[in-house]
Amino acid sequence: MYEAADEVVWAAKLNLLWGLFTLAGGVILGVGPATVAAYTLARRRALGESFHSWPAFAAAYRREFGRGTLLVLPLVGVAALLVTNYFYFASLGSAGTAFRLATLAALGVLVVIWAYALPMSVHFDLRTLSCLPKASLFALTRPAASVLLLFIFTAVVYVATTFPFLVLVLAVGGWIQLDTWLCLRFFAENEAKLHAKGIS
Repeated sequence: MYEAADEVVWAAKLNLLWGLFTLAGGVILGVGPATVAAYTLARRRALGESFHSWPAFAAAYRREFGRGTLLVLPLVGVAALLVTNYFYFASLGSAGTAFRLATLAALGVLVVIWAYALPMSVHFDLRTLSCLPKASLFALTRPAASVLLLFIFTAVVYVATTFPFLVLVLAVGGWIQLDTWLCLRFFAENEAKLHAKGIS
């Protein structure tokens, strides 16, 4: 019970840090480094490290400013475009059903790639431009894990839209921590399989 409450408090703190540092960068320039910084701290916590959250987040934010912007902003842009298209096709009624479903499928693919790319970017020593291709390949080779991540993300979005105040206090931080925790295990399983096959 105590551990569960501790995780909720941590997710709320991570949510707050992400929101404040996103605003500090004027949203557009802040969301990238704030997101990568949040994933950096989520990874450290998942690995059992102890740290002071505020200075650790600030340090990661400064360090990852350029890289975070380069990695996250294109994903945010594509997501915004797809969401806009989805609502446009939905407004067309039955005439836009096929396009709406295709857009929804594209959103699902983007979410899964994003869910792997960000934990991957803070866990492995990768060039920024190689994160998305590697995340896409990982998503294709781990369909069960990809479906699980998509299901959890959909559940988080559903709860957040049902209770909007959760976006301000918990949803983003909770998703980042859970996504990181799961992906670290997926990465470890994949490395173990490769090692068993003598590939690495």
